[in-house]
Amino acid sequence: RLRSMPLPVGIDLWLMDAMNPDGLANDERHNGNGVDLNRNFPHDWTQVGEPGNWEYSGTGPASEPETQAFMAFVDRIQPELTLWYHQDLFRVSPSNRRDGPLRQRYAQLTGLDYVSVSGGTYTGVAATWVRTTHSPAMSFIIELGPTLSADEADAHADAVLEISQMVLDGEV
Repeated sequence: RLRSMPLPVGIDLWLMDAMNPDGLANDERHNGNGVDLNRNFPHDWTQVGEPGNWEYSGTGPASEPETQAFMAFVDRIQPELTLWYHQDLFRVSPSNRRDGPLRQRYAQLTGLDYVSVSGGTYTGVAATWVRTTHSPAMSFIIELGPTLSADEADAHADAVLEISQMVLDGEV
């Protein structure tokens, strides 16, 4: 739905269907090399697991072509805000950084819990790479559920536009 919505003047949206086409095609989190791309970004990268491990971070920082392509894309367009959609924890994590109000508002608009994610290894994460290498850019992860109804998709589309307007208006 977001692709067909009229955008307010001053807002450009770049929507990617999937950063991980292999994972999408195979219904799994890893790319064709068995790498969790959200552990493959160079900021704070560390070796996690080995091939087959659910958080395998790859042979080195930005070792995967998908990671390299996304990094080049961000370097080229210099976004003020990037949003990452993952599954399936039903939440947006709080933050005391500049993007905290955006995260909280997004959670309110979509009905997602506004609570921390824990229990994994959080190195080489894409959102962290964007925030640290493209400051003052903001970037955060939205954890969806395993499925998404049409009404939920509409709420997420509306939330994207509202928080984008908050950025444009200088509210953060």
